[in-house]
Amino acid sequence: MPHELAAQLAPTGVLRAAINMGNFLLVTGKTPSGDPAGVSPDMAAAIAERLGVPVKYLPYKTPGELADHGGTNTWDIGLIGAEPARAQKITFTAAYVEIEATYLVPAGSTLKSVTEVDSKGVRIAVSARSAYDLWLERNIKNATLVRTEGLDGALNLFVNDKLEAMAGLKPRLLSDVQKVPGSRILDGQFTAVQQAIGTAKTNEAGAAFLRSFVEEAKKSGFVKSLIEKHKVVGLSVAPPA
Repeated sequence: MPHELAAQLAPTGVLRAAINMGNFLLVTGKTPSGDPAGVSPDMAAAIAERLGVPVKYLPYKTPGELADHGGTNTWDIGLIGAEPARAQKITFTAAYVEIEATYLVPAGSTLKSVTEVDSKGVRIAVSARSAYDLWLERNIKNATLVRTEGLDGALNLFVNDKLEAMAGLKPRLLSDVQKVPGSRILDGQFTAVQQAIGTAKTNEAGAAFLRSFVEEAKKSGFVKSLIEKHKVVGLSVAPPA
């Protein structure tokens, strides 16, 4: 069976793994050879090993760019947040890890809870086309989303334009809160970003293999061991599908 799977998932003889370099929890550094290092590159390498082919990493600056290349035969597997907006061209596994998303509010803010942020007059800084931006777009009814390019851009916008809130992944907000005197992180989460592995819609057998690989990796403790190996804070193993 690996031969048939390899023919579908790695038609060039190499598993081309698209990696979102913007996710600092899943890509925590670089190897001496310059390849991305971290939980998601290690997951891709383990899949390639199971298929019996070498892995080649294709780095993308943002998850949006990575998703845009889904189904175009640029990459074979893509490691990004599983979002309905992206699932039109990409078949996703269940999540292997998840990351809490919440808000940072400035000093003196009267906002106390995540639900209060969705109020008239509240402007939320957000990194455009991130998985949590896609969630906010579907779910925010009263507040205004103010989009910008990248995580640093969102922080600058939040500070410079004195916005009422900034959306982000909790681990990143833990470092941002240190940079903005008096700011605080709201308890709880508005969503948990589900990080999964996707492949082109046409790869039916490949998608089934990836789904079972992910469930096994969670159950066996492999995913947990990668989180510990890379010492990532704020990442948890996703529950079984």
